[in-house]
Amino acid sequence: MRTDYIRWDEYFMGLALLSAQRSKDPSTQVGACIVNDEHRIVATGYNGMPTGAKDEEMPWEREGDFLNTKYAYVCHAELNAILNSVAKLEGCTLYVTLFPCNECAKAVIQSGIKRVVYADDKYADAENTIAAKMMFRRCGVKCEEYKASGKKIEFIL
Repeated sequence: MRTDYIRWDEYFMGLALLSAQRSKDPSTQVGACIVNDEHRIVATGYNGMPTGAKDEEMPWEREGDFLNTKYAYVCHAELNAILNSVAKLEGCTLYVTLFPCNECAKAVIQSGIKRVVYADDKYADAENTIAAKMMFRRCGVKCEEYKASGKKIEFIL
């Protein structure tokens, strides 16, 4: 029997990282994977424009007038994964490449997800991240930083 197979967390975070590669955002690519307690994938998502919006016609800028930036329009990976799910999310785990913002935290909580595993917390000091952590704590959603094993996983097509 093989002993060098990847752990569940490596597998699901790998799928979140792979999903992030679908994002057309030039500055931040985020991916998410939602898994039930039987280790079955129930949804994936990445950050991008709403369905039906033509990516090339939408603003991708980070600065400037709000209506001319991506922030007015982009759907985050977590929200897309929640909306893409056809299964109940009660008790599921969300694997996400970037710690959720406060708006996504609300959707995570309301959907019944009970565990969030995140790869990066680069906005830890931002108010929306602090609010997300406060809501998660008060609503019983367990948050864990992904612990990389150091294994190199490579895709060759």
